[in-house]
Amino acid sequence: MSAKSSKTKFIFVTGGVVSSLGKGLASASLGALLESRGLKVTLLKMDPYINVDPGTMNPFQHGEVFVTDDGAETDLDLGHYERYVSATMTRKNNITTGRVYQTVIENERRGDYLGGTVQVIPHITDEIKARILVAAEGYDVLIGEVGGTVGDIESLPFLEAVRQLRADRGRDNVLYIHLTLVPYISTAHELKTKPTQHSVKELTGLGIQPDVLLCRTDRMLDKKLKAKIALFCNVEDNAVITAKDVSCIYELPLVFHEEGLDERIVERLNIWTRTPDLERWERIVAIAKSPKDRVRIAVVGKYVDVVDSYKSLNEGLAHGGLANECAVDLDYVDSEAVEQHGLGAIRGADGVLVPMGFGPRGTEGKIAAVRYAREQRVPFFGICFGMQMAVIEFARHVCGLGGANSTEVDPATPHPVIDIMTAQKGLTQKGGTMRLGAYPCLLAEGSVAAKMYGKKKISERHRHRYEFNNSYRAQIEGAGMRLSGVSPDGTLVEVVEIGDHPWFIGCQFHPEFKSRPLECHPLFRGFIRAALQRRTAGHETLPLGDLRAARR
Repeated sequence: MSAKSSKTKFIFVTGGVVSSLGKGLASASLGALLESRGLKVTLLKMDPYINVDPGTMNPFQHGEVFVTDDGAETDLDLGHYERYVSATMTRKNNITTGRVYQTVIENERRGDYLGGTVQVIPHITDEIKARILVAAEGYDVLIGEVGGTVGDIESLPFLEAVRQLRADRGRDNVLYIHLTLVPYISTAHELKTKPTQHSVKELTGLGIQPDVLLCRTDRMLDKKLKAKIALFCNVEDNAVITAKDVSCIYELPLVFHEEGLDERIVERLNIWTRTPDLERWERIVAIAKSPKDRVRIAVVGKYVDVVDSYKSLNEGLAHGGLANECAVDLDYVDSEAVEQHGLGAIRGADGVLVPMGFGPRGTEGKIAAVRYAREQRVPFFGICFGMQMAVIEFARHVCGLGGANSTEVDPATPHPVIDIMTAQKGLTQKGGTMRLGAYPCLLAEGSVAAKMYGKKKISERHRHRYEFNNSYRAQIEGAGMRLSGVSPDGTLVEVVEIGDHPWFIGCQFHPEFKSRPLECHPLFRGFIRAALQRRTAGHETLPLGDLRAARR
């Protein structure tokens, strides 16, 4: 089969004017629309940064690192993709400049280029195209998101590669979508199209004429304004799509469908599909807009100033709300502030969640939050580092192991109830060396976790270097903390819980990476249900005095 006769269709999404317009959500929403028409869809993120992957980046700079089943540390947009389409992402679905150049340089060192001069064109662009084609294998449609903003020097090789693909695959098989900004200037009482015009001009200067424009705006665009944009940007009137701000991100597929986006695309790519079935999306949007109840969850972490640091976690909690037909209000509590000023906003929350994290900063505030939830019988959920904090708190205040800690936090702790994994000792390279990806776990019969899942064998995604220290198993279990989930060989503790507590679970893995709006993860469903039950029961917080974290 020739390249041009391959049945896979390619849609490439670029962004202009400013960053953070929502290319990832737009791409994912388009994927949901095409999947609702019966097509098999996958997505691909092309990141221009020179890092091989985002695994070593600070969350304050990059936001969340999303982990796939096969152990890839990837951009958070892959989380959006998995939440909107049924395909499971792998390391093939994220390309970075660093990885592309690494491969090309390794090829050159082996002599693969036969003494030729290695250049951006064709060697870098050919490597990008090859990776795009690998990611597309077996799918009807691949949606490729080019990271960054048109005009950035870093993204030029990716834009050139996707430009070449139209010539390689044929005009009927490749479509370009450009997401741009149409701002409303309040002093002039007008929507302005000039930024969009200039952005499209920049893109066409690189050889890419967009077929569809997604116009990010805070209000609907009328026909006259759409016609003006179409005229100056050389697209058809019906190819100018309003990408209006929405209160619920899962409404985007419905907004795009109402604007005719999916119809334009299947026409342009000459794809025959069924009528889209959006009933499930309509149902969850209806729940999100008209919840039957509300719960308040305190998220106690150290990256709370950048919400994208916990993107999948935030969505997992929202999914728990959808599954229980309630709204979830999140209070982000800085764990360092807890150390300095006490529990504050944690008091009165219907549930407490301590999420993932690294390093010693803010750990005592997290431990104080765990203690509050345990003693006050407030539903508690600890994820990865949060589970480790729960073990440390229990060891200190129930088992009487003064100074118990993780060797990540305090290498000299007298009771290292959390210690570095044996396989991690001696490693000198940081990137890509943690325990990453999906691993199996066996749940104890009759445990809360087993009841939540409805089965005893599960598989979850991991990203950690430290683990429960088995030397303390008997002492901690004897004091009442159940180690209800372990690896199949019994050597790694994966889940802990307290049986006489309304809902107290910690897990070493990351359930948020597998939660979807149409299929909520069972632990988020159970946690929010427990929080809702506490709220409706009208529990009052017992007096604890001024519980503050111990200062180190």
